Amino acid sequence: MTIICPLCHTDLQQEKTRWVCHNQHSFDVARQGYVNLLPVQHKNSKSPGDTAEAVQARREFLQAGFYQPLKDNLMNWLAELQAQSILDMGCGEGFYTSGMPAVATRIIGVDIAKTAVQIAARRYAQITWLIASAAKLPIASESLDVVTSFFSPLPRDEMARVLKPNGYLLIATPAPGHLYEMRAALFEQVNPHQPDKFIETLMPDFQLIRQDVLTYELTLEQTALRHLIAMTPYAWKAKAEKRQQLEQADLLKTSASFQIYLFQKQG
Repeated sequence: MTIICPLCHTDLQQEKTRWVCHNQHSFDVARQGYVNLLPVQHKNSKSPGDTAEAVQARREFLQAGFYQPLKDNLMNWLAELQAQSILDMGCGEGFYTSGMPAVATRIIGVDIAKTAVQIAARRYAQITWLIASAAKLPIASESLDVVTSFFSPLPRDEMARVLKPNGYLLIATPAPGHLYEMRAALFEQVNPHQPDKFIETLMPDFQLIRQDVLTYELTLEQTALRHLIAMTPYAWKAKAEKRQQLEQADLLKTSASFQIYLFQKQG
């Protein structure tokens, strides 16, 4: 698994305090331990990715264990693949990525949000953390056993490029009824999630070889509920008065429901 320069696409060599390529493009290792491989010209905004508020809310919610059953399930799937190298795209603050060293030897976490990667790098030093764009991965072609994308974008061409022949793509996304009760409190009309909609978009590069649904009940007190709202797109899609009303609830019972897919690269 080779990390490459985002400017000239030659191999990066890791030194003590920097990574440098053959053409002497140099990238410093931040004091938290991550490397920023997102050139200015690849940014869509001054601070791309999730806001600091959303990152912090997600960290608090996930650390409280509400999605631990999903994490455990995903790590079981990865363990069965016996992978050596895994790239976690859209890794955020590293909740899911942090379980991967137990099932593979080399892990890279990539996210475009600087705040998220900073938090991840502080907590999990055994993982290589990169600020980079999933649309332009600084990873050599055909160098990875597995790519994971949990609630993150799915750039088909880039995923296919960096995976070895017959490599695997593991995806987790909301199932149709995910957080239905919460969404019903925020919106006049609740449209089911459509997890299958991207399966066709991944063909012919990937073949679906396994899928499952994980569903369980959640009981959320006010603080956890506020964190959950803030970490989702519902925070800005819902009307302000609806969000405020739900945030004032003492308790909400809802269902977490996740669709898990395992694809294999064709060729």
